[in-house]
Amino acid sequence: MNTAFQELLVLRGLEPPTEAIDLVGQDPVLSTRFTLGETAAAVFAAIGVGVNDLWQLQTGRRQDLSIKIPHAAAALRSYNYFNVEESGASGHDASAASINWALQQQRQRISTPHPTRDGRYFLPHMGLPHLAQRALDVLKCDYELEAVINAVAGWDALALEEAIAAVGGCGAMVRSAAEWAAHPQGQALAGRPLVEIIKIADSPPEPVGLVATGRPLSGLKVLDLTRILAGPTCARTLSEHGAEVLMVTAEHLPQADMFVRDTSHGKRSCFLNLDVDAERQQLLELVRTADVFSQGYRPEVLANRGLSPAALAEIRPGIIYTSMNCYGFDGPFAARAGWEQLAQAVTGIAAEQGGERPALLPAAACDYTTGYLAAYGTLLALGRRAREGGA
Repeated sequence: MNTAFQELLVLRGLEPPTEAIDLVGQDPVLSTRFTLGETAAAVFAAIGVGVNDLWQLQTGRRQDLSIKIPHAAAALRSYNYFNVEESGASGHDASAASINWALQQQRQRISTPHPTRDGRYFLPHMGLPHLAQRALDVLKCDYELEAVINAVAGWDALALEEAIAAVGGCGAMVRSAAEWAAHPQGQALAGRPLVEIIKIADSPPEPVGLVATGRPLSGLKVLDLTRILAGPTCARTLSEHGAEVLMVTAEHLPQADMFVRDTSHGKRSCFLNLDVDAERQQLLELVRTADVFSQGYRPEVLANRGLSPAALAEIRPGIIYTSMNCYGFDGPFAARAGWEQLAQAVTGIAAEQGGERPALLPAAACDYTTGYLAAYGTLLALGRRAREGGA
C-alpha cells in the first residue's frame, strides 16, 4: 500500500482496517511527472476506510475496497466529463453556454504563468469577474491575453504579488519547492498535519446514520457554504454516501457554471445573504439541526458574522465544523484569496511541471484533493463524535 495512504491512516488513530484494500493500476495516467492517480487513489481508499468505520459502528460490518487508479486520476478533472444539452426539455440556452465556455477558456489562457521583468514568472488569476478587475486595475491593462502578458512583463514578480494581494486580488509569483519550503507560509504549513481534527466543545456521543436506509451517512444533515471546487467536492462526497446536503449561497456571489454542474448533484440549494440579519438568522436555525457545517471562507469572514466554530457549537452541540482554505489558517498568506493555480504556482508544482517554463498540471489536483481530504476529515470527526462525543 502506498505511503500516502499509510499517512492518512495514521490520522485515523484506530486499529488498522481489516477489509481488503486494492489499488489497481499505476501512474502515469495524466501527462505529468507527479503521481496524481496513485495519490488520488490513496485518498479515495482512505475515504472508503472512513465510511467503513461509520458503517461498522452501525452494523458491525465492513466492505472490501477497490480503487482503479485511472479512475482516480480522472476524478481530478471531472468537470471535463459532462455534456450539456443544447435544447429540449432542459430549457438550456446553448448560446449562453457557449459564451460562458468561451469566457472560461479566456480566463484559463490568462491565468497561467507569464514572464516578469526580473526574469521570473507570475500567475495572475482571473477566475471571477471581481477578482479579474482587481488584478487588471493593478496591471492597468485590458482583459486581453497580450495586454496582460505585456503588463506583467513590466513588473518584478514579488512586487506584483504584493500589489495584487493588497487590493484583495489573486496572483502569485512562481516559486520552486525549495523556495516555498523556506517561505514563512510554507513553514507554517509544514508544521501542520495534512488533516487536522480539533475538539472544540463537549457533547454526548451521537449515533451515525440510519441503518434501515442502507447508506452509511443517511440521516446526517450537511450545510455546504462553499463555492467553486474544493469545498463543493467535500460536500458532494458526503452526499454520495447518503448525507442530506443543503448548498447555501447567495444571489450576489459569483459562481463558475462548469464547477456547479460538476459538484452539485446530490444536493439541494438555497440563497441566504449572510450580511442580512434575517437571512443570517435563518441559517442559524438550520444549524440547530445540522450535523456538519462545511465552509471555505477566508479566516475571520464567518467569525465576524457570528458563525465561528465556537459560536455554532453553542447553538448546536456536537456539530462538525469543516474548514478549507488555500493557504491554511496561520501564516502571512492565510487571509489571501487562493485558487488551484495559485497553489501550484507558489508550492513549486508549476515550476516542476513545466521545466524551463512553468506550466500547470493537466488536472485541478490541489482543489479536488483538498475537497476529498476534507471529506475524509469530516468522516473521522463523525466517527469520533459517535464514539466519544464532542464537537
